[in-house]
Amino acid sequence: MTDKKRGFMTKALHSGWESDPATGASGLPIYATSAYQFKDSAQAASLFNLEEDGFIYSRLANPTVKAYEDTLNALEGGAGAVALASGQAAFAHLITALCSAGSNLVISRKVYGGTLTLMQNIFSRFGVEAILVDSDHPCQVEQAINDDTRGVITEIIGNPMMNVAPLEALARASHRHGVPLIIDNTFATPALCRPIEWGADVVVYSTTKYISGNGNLIGGAVVDGGNFNWSEYPEKYPGLALPDPSYHDIVFAEKYGRAALAAKLHCSVVRDMGGCPSAFDAYLLYLSLSTLGLRMKRHSENGLAVAKFLEKHPQVEWVSYPGLESHPQNDMAKVYLKDGCGGMMAFGVKGGVEAGRKLVDSLSLIGHMANLGQTRTLIIHPASTTHGQLSTEQRAKAGLSDGLLRLSVGLEDAEDIIADLEQALSAAGK
Repeated sequence: MTDKKRGFMTKALHSGWESDPATGASGLPIYATSAYQFKDSAQAASLFNLEEDGFIYSRLANPTVKAYEDTLNALEGGAGAVALASGQAAFAHLITALCSAGSNLVISRKVYGGTLTLMQNIFSRFGVEAILVDSDHPCQVEQAINDDTRGVITEIIGNPMMNVAPLEALARASHRHGVPLIIDNTFATPALCRPIEWGADVVVYSTTKYISGNGNLIGGAVVDGGNFNWSEYPEKYPGLALPDPSYHDIVFAEKYGRAALAAKLHCSVVRDMGGCPSAFDAYLLYLSLSTLGLRMKRHSENGLAVAKFLEKHPQVEWVSYPGLESHPQNDMAKVYLKDGCGGMMAFGVKGGVEAGRKLVDSLSLIGHMANLGQTRTLIIHPASTTHGQLSTEQRAKAGLSDGLLRLSVGLEDAEDIIADLEQALSAAGK
């Protein structure tokens, strides 16, 4: 059976690593090294000239990191994966590979606030513009694309609005104008959705979240879908489709084919910007992938149970969870998230911001942290924390009310999560 035909859990357990070639050890070692011994001067030159694959320096590649990357890539169904030091680093390196001064990216205004501020506070200084749209409406996306656009960015499930991306329509709109569709799949992971199968060209992760699941590291990743033909647009993507002077005029699209973007990120962008992960973090992430399918199933089951509880509670004004029949894009979720909608949801309580704060302060089991996707249930108030750097107007345009609470449902017994919410809602109501 070929790897592509294997099931998700089989891929998670058998991809990326077989055994240590030196000792035969079946467990993945942590290759805690900065550099690698060359066989001779000829091999060293060959490696530096990209004439053969191998390891030079751990900023460029490391065996532990590669095993993790190959496993994630197998689960996603891509042409190549690149591990980065954080989700922000993943976007920063990807934007650097695709954009230059005078270009722009069409971005959903409902994405994670840190993605927007990365564009508006950092890349804007280098002449890269963010054109914000409501990506729930592909017509808006298509109208915003112009000759200088280098990509369309949205999230499969919006953070924190919980809107579901119309993947196929967005892919058609992007491809009609010769630009890649870039999907942040952090909330769903490849266990619940593989955007490449629905037309996306690049998938981005904050692996800090569900991919890790344990809240013990910071990480990010970019997966190259391998379906975008960079060679068709040399004027838009010269770093991929034209000779690269920093590598003896290698044309990445010609040399690496479907994996051109992944190779460009590894060999050029990470080399120069240095956002590589540690071997230890890659080792922990590799271990976490083996249980990802099981964890996401449980997150989804608990998430739906908690969402149904909240929807019926008299102290709750509204709940946004794609798995609920009341969600405006529930039909779309049944297509793109047929194996579950994960553990993320947003809700509002009667009494506004003060009631929300009292609810958070009254919780005992549920943690109050600036993270999500952990095995433990977490809650946060985005308007004053994760999206606090956005203006009131920007939050309003994104549909983010000041009273919204973001809940990341964990793997505890659902009854215990609900009991903690019940007592906290009762306290908030008083």
